[in-house]
Amino acid sequence: MRLKKARVQNYRSIRDTGEFEIEPSKTIMVGPNEAGKSAILQALQQINAPKEVKRFDPLRDYPRALYNDITTGKIKPENVRVTTATFELEDSDKALIPEEFHNCEYYYIRYLDNSARHGLNNGPRIPTYGGLKKDLFRLAAHVDNRVELPADGQPVPKTPSDRLSTITLEWSDTTALDEATVEPLKKWLQSVVALVNEDDEKEEKRLDGLLSQVEIAAKRSKVLETLEKRIPVFVLFSNYFRVRPIIHLAHLAQRLETKVLDDEQYDYGNACLLKLLGFTAKALSDLGRAAEPDANNPIALQTYRDQLDKRTYQLNAASVRLTNEIRSVWNPNPGRAEADRLRVQADGQYLKVVVEDDLGVEIELDQRSEGFQWLVSFFIVFFAEAADRHENAILLLDEPGLSLHALKQRDFRDTISRLAEKNQTIYTTHSPFLVGPDELDLVRVVEMMDRTTGTKVHTSVTSSDPAALLPLQEALGYDLAQSLFAQQRNLLLEGLTDYWYLEAVADLLAEAGAARLNDKIALIPSNTASKVVYFATILHAHNLKVAALLDSDSAGDQAANQEVLVHSLGQKAILRTKDYIEGNVTKPEIEDLLRDTLMVIAKDTLGIDVTAQAAAQPERPIVDLLSKASKDFSKYKLAKAFMRWSRDYGAGGLSDTERRQWSGLISAINTALK
Repeated sequence: MRLKKARVQNYRSIRDTGEFEIEPSKTIMVGPNEAGKSAILQALQQINAPKEVKRFDPLRDYPRALYNDITTGKIKPENVRVTTATFELEDSDKALIPEEFHNCEYYYIRYLDNSARHGLNNGPRIPTYGGLKKDLFRLAAHVDNRVELPADGQPVPKTPSDRLSTITLEWSDTTALDEATVEPLKKWLQSVVALVNEDDEKEEKRLDGLLSQVEIAAKRSKVLETLEKRIPVFVLFSNYFRVRPIIHLAHLAQRLETKVLDDEQYDYGNACLLKLLGFTAKALSDLGRAAEPDANNPIALQTYRDQLDKRTYQLNAASVRLTNEIRSVWNPNPGRAEADRLRVQADGQYLKVVVEDDLGVEIELDQRSEGFQWLVSFFIVFFAEAADRHENAILLLDEPGLSLHALKQRDFRDTISRLAEKNQTIYTTHSPFLVGPDELDLVRVVEMMDRTTGTKVHTSVTSSDPAALLPLQEALGYDLAQSLFAQQRNLLLEGLTDYWYLEAVADLLAEAGAARLNDKIALIPSNTASKVVYFATILHAHNLKVAALLDSDSAGDQAANQEVLVHSLGQKAILRTKDYIEGNVTKPEIEDLLRDTLMVIAKDTLGIDVTAQAAAQPERPIVDLLSKASKDFSKYKLAKAFMRWSRDYGAGGLSDTERRQWSGLISAINTALK
C-alpha cells in the first residue's frame, strides 16, 4: 500500500492540519521553526510505529491549552482522532482481496488512547434492510407456495415468510446488515435454496443477488483484516542518532542486556552498527576473548580461524557497502582516483570505525567533520533497519542533513530520491538545497500563524507566512543564479507554471518522437511578464543567445512592445502564444495550447467543469473560464495537476491539435535559439 492522504488533529501544536496529499515516492515538507513539521512526522509514525516507539500520552500529546477538557471528562481520549491515513492499494494488495474491492481506498485512524479504527472508501457498501426488504419478501412469498402441506392432523410448521418476519421483527429500513446482524438472515436464505423453482429464472436471479448481498459484510471484514496486516511500518529518523567511533563491546553488551543505556541516541546507533554487521555485542565481545586452541587440535584451530575470518569478512563487506554509499554523496573530487574509505575494525574488546584517506592514513570517525559523521551514522542506521522493517515501510526523515555543506545537501537530495524509489519517503527541511527546482510539486508548506489556529499544511505552494516559503524562493533563486549565465542558449518564460508546462510537454513529445526541444536551451522563469525585460537585458549584455515566450494577454503585449526587449532580442526571438494556437481564442495564454486536456484534468482532478462554457465561448481563454467557474481556482493547482497527469499518460493523451500546436512552438524555440 502507498500512503495517499494524511491528516493530523489534536496533537501538540496541531489542532487540525487539514487533509493533505502525499506523493507516491517523495514528499517534502517545508516551513519555519516551530511550525509543527516534526510534530506531523511524530503523529504520522503512530499509524503503525515500530514496537519500541512510545505511544500517544494524553498528558504529553494533547494540545496543552485544551487539556482541561480531558481532566474534566468533557472529552475522552478514545474519542479524539489524532492521525488519519488514507492508502492507495497496489497490485500486490489487490491480489489478496476480491476483485470488487480493487478500486477501494483503505483508511486507518489512530486515536489519542492509541486505539484504532479502519475502513474502506469507494468499496461495496454494507446493505441495509430497507434496500433488500422487497426482494426478501417477494422471495419468501414464492417459496411459501412451494412448501408441502403436512398430512391431516399434523401441526402446520412456520412458513418461510413467518420465519423471515421473526428475524426482521426489530429491524428498521436503516438497519445495516453487518456481520453482527446478517447471520440469521444468511441461514434463512440458505434454508430456502431448495424451495426456489429452478425453472423460474427471475426468482433464481433474485436469490443469487440476495446471497451475494448478505456476503458483503463478511467479505468486507476479511478485506479489512487482510489490509490491516499490510499497513507499512512508519519509521522516523531524526538528526540525533550517532555512531561512536570506538565501542567497548563488553560494556555495550551489558547496557543493551540490562537496558540501562549510557546515551540512548548513541547506543541506538551503536546497536544498529552491530545489526548491520550481523553480530550481537555479546557475540563480538566473546570472539575478542576467545583463547587460541592448542596447536595439536586441528579441528578446534579450524573452528577458531573460521570464526575470526567470518568476523573479518562481515566487517569488510559492511565497510565496502558504506564506503560506496558515502562516496556517492561525499566524494569532494569525483575526478580523483581514490577517495575516503570507511573501515569497521574489531580489535579485542573494541570495535572501531575509522576513515582511511587517499594516503592510507586512518583516523577515527569523530575526528572528521560533523557533516561526515552524520552521513556515516545515517547510512549505518538506515541499512541496519532496512534488513527487516523497511521492506514495507514509509520513511519519515526529520530535517535530514543539517550538518552537511550546501552542496553535499544537494547531493544528498539525490540519495533521498533513490531511497524513495523503494520506500515512500516524507521529509522536513529548512534547506533550499534539499528542494530541487523541479520538485516544487512535491512540496507541502507547513505554517502556524498563531497558536489558536495551530499548524496547517498546504498542498499548494501558498502560505500567509513568508518564512514558510523562504526555502522554495532560495531554491529557485540558487538554481536561477547557477543557470543564468551557464548556458549559451536561454529561453525566458513568464512564470513557473509556464516552465512546468513547457518542460512536461517537451518530454512527452520527445518520448513519442514527435518533437524534441534542444537540451542545450536553459528554461528560465522570470516570475512575471514585466521581469522578462530585465532578464533579457542582462543576458543579452553577456552576449548570450536569448528568446522569450510571452502570453498574448495584456501583460504579454505590454512586455513584447517594450523597446528595450525588442532591441535586445529582435522580433524573431519574441515568441507569442497566439502564433502557435489553432482556433479563435482571443488573448491566449500558454494554458490554451493545452485547452482540451486541461479541461478534462480540471474536471476530473479539481472538480471544475467548464466543458459547456468552452464549447459556447471558444474565444475565451481557458484560465478565464476556470477562474469564473470557481473562486478556488489557481493556475498553480492546474499546472501541478497536469504534471501528475503527464507521468501517467504519454503524448497520445494529448489531442491532435495540442500535439501540432506544441510541436510548432518547440520548433520555433529551437529555430530562435539555434
